[in-house]
Amino acid sequence: MQYENAYNFLLPKLQHELPSWVTYHTAAHTRSVLNSAITLAKAELVEGEDLILIKTAALFHDAGFLHQSDGHEELSCRIAEEHLPRFGYSPEQIARVCRIIMATRIPQAPVDHLGRIMADADLFYFGTDEYDQTSAKLLEELKQSGKQKTASEWLLMQTEFLTAHQYFTESAKKMLDEKKADNLRKINARLESSIQAHHESSPRQLVLDSMLAFAGVMIAAIALKLFLVPNHFFDGGITGISLLVHEIYDFNLGLVILLFNLPLIIVSYYSIGQRFALRTLMAVILLGICLMLIPMYALTADKLLICIFGGAFLGIGIGLIMRTGSALDGIEVLAVYTLKRTSFTITEIILGINIVIFTIAGFRFGIETALYSILTYFTATRCIDYVVEGLQAYTGVTIVSGNSEAIKYQLVNKLGRAITVYKGERGFLPGKFEVSAECDIIFTVITRLELRKLKNLVSEVDPKAFVFANTIKEASGGLIKRRHSH
Repeated sequence: MQYENAYNFLLPKLQHELPSWVTYHTAAHTRSVLNSAITLAKAELVEGEDLILIKTAALFHDAGFLHQSDGHEELSCRIAEEHLPRFGYSPEQIARVCRIIMATRIPQAPVDHLGRIMADADLFYFGTDEYDQTSAKLLEELKQSGKQKTASEWLLMQTEFLTAHQYFTESAKKMLDEKKADNLRKINARLESSIQAHHESSPRQLVLDSMLAFAGVMIAAIALKLFLVPNHFFDGGITGISLLVHEIYDFNLGLVILLFNLPLIIVSYYSIGQRFALRTLMAVILLGICLMLIPMYALTADKLLICIFGGAFLGIGIGLIMRTGSALDGIEVLAVYTLKRTSFTITEIILGINIVIFTIAGFRFGIETALYSILTYFTATRCIDYVVEGLQAYTGVTIVSGNSEAIKYQLVNKLGRAITVYKGERGFLPGKFEVSAECDIIFTVITRLELRKLKNLVSEVDPKAFVFANTIKEASGGLIKRRHSH
């Protein structure tokens, strides 16, 4: 095997013929991986023919970038198969070189000792002081090749990748794990700073949020004083409880709404955050003031118009306030607090509270009023969903395909979405029950507007892929952008 001749043939090509957008997978990167592979191979007591083979694989592992980035590992193998015979490599040796090269494909899955060394050498920089400088070159290459990443997206991607990554060889673990953990801590700190800076509102955003909150409060107040209250209609949640108390005891509605929400605002201060609690408190106080200033006047006596338009205005108002990161109704805070002490879901808790409200309304004011109030609540809920989520409502998509690797690439790099992969089996068809094969089941979350684009991307790779979508109705960990928030 004439390794030196192969080196003198390929390295100049990498130095002079790579596309201009390649800033990471350069000749310098190849030399770096080659040196790392030699270091790890010697630490792992690899010598003789095996050492030459791993050096050759390191030399050729990114040669595919001479032509394209997609599937460059397979292209690198083809280039090795084309040129290595004239440097004295046998077909068996070339096959081993290609197997070692394929160990660098992400996600890494080396099948032998030399592949594990090569996989660790390719990501050797994770555990070195050169991590920041090297990763910056990779980010620049992604941008130059059209795979744009924002600073926050890049930090998040690095965090996820380094957290999931593990070196395969004991030598790499001893040399690199401690520094890699240090690099991960630094990235996490930058990510936290980036998230905090993102959430800090600019003066312009504060003005826009204030205007939106004021508009939402006014619309909700109009719904209450011109539609619901004059006609003795009710709603769900804390607003519904306040309306019941107002009707039964004739207390001031604005003050009752404030008093009932106040304990839940205090709870949200500790369970959600200061920003949410303070904004919600200001919105509730503003609603109370508006309810005092706006005179009560029944715009219509038609019960169907009242429940539809009264519910719609109330839902639009609450939805606009939720868009600013606050709320007018603390019912979900109560539901989350109760959730920790029962086995019921948040939706079931909210439903139970509302059933009590409408049952009391039915006994006190008649079954017809209670039924129209339920319709009012339903209308308000749908309007909240539309205002908060609109056309961007989230959809979960599951994809089962025999060509999952290419589909993963399309979703992450072309659609720009994170994915979750489950290990499963496909097959078990009628008449062929015994025929099955392992596969990756891909799950991702997109907006409704992206669904057609996703299907087109999947169809390009595998027209026979099984794709199904479902609306995401509830997810733990958040309060604001969730259905049944009212």
